Amino acid sequence: MNIDIEALGKVAVLMGGSSAEREVSLMSGRGVLAALRAQGVDAQAFDPAERDLSALKAEGFGRVFIALHGRHGEDGTVQGALELLGIPYTGSGVMASAICMDKVMTKRVWVAEGLPTPRWQWLAPEQQARADVHAVPDTLGLPLIVKPPREGSSIGITKVQGYSQMQDAVSLAARYDADVLCEEFIDGIELTAAVLGQGASARVLPVIRIDAPEGNYDFEHKYFSDDTGYRCPSGLPQQEEAEVQRLALAAYRTLGCRGWGRADLMLRASDRRIFLLEMNTSPGMTSHSLVPMAARAAGLSYEQLCLRLLADASLDSRASASLGRVAG
Repeated sequence: MNIDIEALGKVAVLMGGSSAEREVSLMSGRGVLAALRAQGVDAQAFDPAERDLSALKAEGFGRVFIALHGRHGEDGTVQGALELLGIPYTGSGVMASAICMDKVMTKRVWVAEGLPTPRWQWLAPEQQARADVHAVPDTLGLPLIVKPPREGSSIGITKVQGYSQMQDAVSLAARYDADVLCEEFIDGIELTAAVLGQGASARVLPVIRIDAPEGNYDFEHKYFSDDTGYRCPSGLPQQEEAEVQRLALAAYRTLGCRGWGRADLMLRASDRRIFLLEMNTSPGMTSHSLVPMAARAAGLSYEQLCLRLLADASLDSRASASLGRVAG
């Protein structure tokens, strides 16, 4: 893929921001910034928590690499602002970003399209009284997962083993989001599959298998610990690897994603069924991050990956992205 570096113009790498994932975003942004500069791109750091986005236009930035994670970076809000400013940006557009940031809405779209996802129960603020909370395991069974539906990086998540833990788990999730998502626990192998591109030309990178200590792939194990094992190639039988990739691509297209994304999935040990957990539209780009790992397995260096994503920067008004139908 030959890319005209000069044609990319002055590039802002958005990093930091005001979400609970600020520190992770700063790590991602620094990596992206160094990679782009190493290839001759006129790239500069830009923290929306410290500067108004209108400065992007005033200072002549022609393109944006979004290395923000979480609220006000991955949820369609920054994407909408960039649409108004007319500055092309990496990743999905406004609608896909907003849907994917909300795990409940993501599940509703997937279920409507016949894609497999764990059973769940949504608790609005008025449904978080003790009686309502303690009734959830009767429907979903135990153990189960409780989490805020609009956060990432495993923030606010609890694996609930018994009824007595439910109220504390819901209270923790509610610190980050007014709504709370309770989800059936899938006992098995944790997997992730990255997708690059758009529509019919989108392709899936090699699947990564995640082996976290005692199955606890939390914030610490995602970004700072060296105890977590990653297998890429995944070691799955070829047929299972292909099915994981098929589901990841279908999930990506159905949600209208473009540029890049990463689907998180579970392979249930008891019957080898695969379930979609969530879609990340601004995945991490740190030293422990999964998309760069999958890209390396596909022969794409970190620097090449960053440059390709930047070259694919677009606007909703210029892209043909739309909610696609699931490919058979």
